[in-house]
Parts: sequence; structure tokens; C-alpha cells
Amino acid sequence: MKVMVVGAGKLGYRLAELMDNEDIDVTLLDVNFKALEKINNQLDVLTVAANGIQIGTLKELDIETYDLLIASTNSDETNTLICSLAKKLKCKKTIARIRNPEFIEQLDFVKSEMGIDYIINPDLTTAIEIERYLMRSYNFYSDDFAKGKVSMVDFHVEDIKDFTGKKIMDLDGLEGLLITAVSRNGDLIIPNGSTKLIEGDVIHVIGKVNNISKLGEKLKINMDKKRTKKVMILGGGKIGYYLAQRLESSNVFVTMVEKDKERCHYLSERLNNTMIIHGDGTDINLLEEEDLASQDAFVGVTDYDEQNLLMALVAKQSGVNKTIAKISRPNYVHIIDKLALDVALNPIDITASDILRFIRGGKVVSVSLLLGGQGEVTEIIASKDMPIVGKPLSKLGLPKGLIIGAIVHNGEVIIPNGDTIIYPKDRIIVFTLTSGLPALKKMIKPNKGGILSELWNNN
Repeated sequence: MKVMVVGAGKLGYRLAELMDNEDIDVTLLDVNFKALEKINNQLDVLTVAANGIQIGTLKELDIETYDLLIASTNSDETNTLICSLAKKLKCKKTIARIRNPEFIEQLDFVKSEMGIDYIINPDLTTAIEIERYLMRSYNFYSDDFAKGKVSMVDFHVEDIKDFTGKKIMDLDGLEGLLITAVSRNGDLIIPNGSTKLIEGDVIHVIGKVNNISKLGEKLKINMDKKRTKKVMILGGGKIGYYLAQRLESSNVFVTMVEKDKERCHYLSERLNNTMIIHGDGTDINLLEEEDLASQDAFVGVTDYDEQNLLMALVAKQSGVNKTIAKISRPNYVHIIDKLALDVALNPIDITASDILRFIRGGKVVSVSLLLGGQGEVTEIIASKDMPIVGKPLSKLGLPKGLIIGAIVHNGEVIIPNGDTIIYPKDRIIVFTLTSGLPALKKMIKPNKGGILSELWNNN
């Protein structure tokens, strides 16, 4: 597969990195030669110092031979035009990053008129993810799969004294659940029964939604089922705007703190039931005046990771039930688990997951990146021509770094064992480390030969 990415910013780099891991033929365009030089030293991709909006450049690179073009520059208008040009020059599919709220209101028109196959909006997607968490009755973070039948949650081992120092095979209370991954000192581990849990570990548990809730109640972990009615948002940028807009529609009272006076005027004209406070959100006195301690949730979504993390910690110490920080720097991922935060979200990873799902297409329903991309969770609908269908899992020789965490068969959630068989139309949730991505790719590739794929022989 050939993919061209125009724009070597954070998103463009992240996409190139992820696709490089999947052996996709990537070409990265940008006018910033220094940025491309840095990428050349780190990734095995073709970099071209050129403007993607120039027809001559696209023709010279034989754009008609590409399966996909992703326009991820900082300009919505430029991304839209690049996609339109690429489509007219016979590129098979195009994706544009469009972030402006005024564009978002007319997406269908933009897509149909400009020939764009898929539009991504990192800010809106992140706001939706934050809203999903805030509207939950519990305050541990979870990912949902199989139309809400299966959940994956993260638990800190130090919060569960009965788990620390024990092997997974010796743990009680995990009936109908599976520990699919362990985050330890910034690394991701796919465990087995003999893996011993130590203080500082974060375990990723998958199972039926009801079983997850029962585990949380049994362990008395963050199970305050208080409905979120009051939210304070630090930062009135695009994420803050989208989030406030969505929370308003759920009858949540929102207080937003924004430093830029002109931006405050913009927000006050467009948000009907949000209290806009013009001021410095890092000023503790200001937050106390606005009754921070009475809030049900605090969300830091400024452009500065440090501010978001610090003020979310302050909110937690003030007694706020749910605290969320937006982060953009990948090197912060490794320290998040050591902080007393409920959730830290990276818009780049959320968007990259969405694009990976689109690229894989077909039977891939969702993709979620774990620990900054060290691993991922993929939901797949099994088809009869996949090499994993019709045989017990124990006979598949699944490679290390890959585990099938759950299967939904005829509406029932199954935590699989070696005797479990995958049938056509089953939904399967697969966990894999980056090293296991080639195996995952072959796993979901139709088996044209009618016999078990070379995947298992090669691993």
C-alpha cells in the first residue's frame, strides 16, 4: 500500500511512524527541510521537501499510483484543496484534517464537492472522548468495544493491595475477565499466568461491562457513582469549545477559564449556557473564587501540557472527583501513570487510531493505541476467509506480543481459552505490541490459499 502524508507536524510524523511499523510505503511532504531531515534520521520513509498544493509536485511523485493521501497541514483550506487536487489526479482515496467549527457544520457538502473520502478533526474527536468519560457514572477510564458489550479498563496495582506481588494465575476476582496487558515503568507487557504484578504496574483488564463494574465495586476502586453536573474547563480553544458545546446539550453546567479576552468574546457569542471567565487558569486564587472544589470534574485543554497536568493535579487535591488533562508530547506518556490523574488524552493518538481504522478498512471496526503507540487494541469482525476462523486458538500458534482478549459470538461475550473457536461474524478484540503488528496484518488478511496463513509459520 502506498500512502502520501502532506504535513510533517505532530500528526504527520505520528502517522508516518505508525505506518512505517506496518510496512506501508510512506511518502512524507513538507516545506520545512529541517523537520524532514530529523524524520529521515528516525524513520524509514521517503521525505520530499515540497509544497503539496502544487500540481506539478503531485504529478512528479506519480500521485495516481498512491492508494491514499492524508493532508495534515495546519491549514483547513490547504488540506481541502490538496485532497481535491489529488483526487482529480486519480489518487484513490483522500483524508483531510479540518478543525474549524464553521467548516464542521457543512462537512457533507465539503466532502462531496471536494472529493474527500474522510475528514478528521482531532479537537472534536478528543472532545467526544472526554465527554464520553465525563458522562460515565464511575471515574476509572474505559474503552468500549463490540457496541458497548465489552469494556477495557486500567487499574493501578497499588490501589489493589490483594494484587501486588502475586502472579496473575493466583489472583482472585477475575472470573469472566482477562488481564491483557501490563504497563510497567513506561513499557507495555503482554502477560501470561506466571507474570508477577509489582507496585507501580497498571493492568489493562477486559471483559463484560457488568463484570468490570463488579470488579471495581469489589475492589472499592473509584466507584463514586455521582452524576457529573458541574465541569470546569481550563482553555477555550477548539477542544474546549467543542466540549462545552456537547456538555451544554447534556444539561451540564460548564465554567470555562480562558486567558485571551478576544477569544472569550468569541466563546460567549457561541455558547449559550457556559460561564466564560476571562483570567489566568493557573491562578489558584481565581480557581478558588470560582469554587473549584465544588466541581464534579476538571478538564485541562490548553496548548500547554504542563499547565494541563499541573492544574489537573491541583483540582484533584482540591477534591474534584474527575480530572482530565490533554497532552501532546509523547515523552509525557511514561510519567502519567505515576500521577494522581484520572485520564490523560493525546489528540494525536486518538486521531491516528481513527486513521488506522480507515486504512485497514473492511472488517476492522476500531483501533485504540496503548501507551503512546507501544501497543494497540483492534476490534475485528471475523470473516470466513480469515486464517484464524474455524480452528481452536491453541492450534493457531499465536505469536508472542499478540493476544485475543475477548470474542463476541451471537451477542455473548466470551473470554477465550485454548479450546475457543472463532466463527465467521464473531467480533474479536485483539491486543498486540508494536512488534506484533505484521502478525495482526496477516491475521485479518483473507486466506486466498484456503489453508492457514504463513503468519503462524513465520512466527
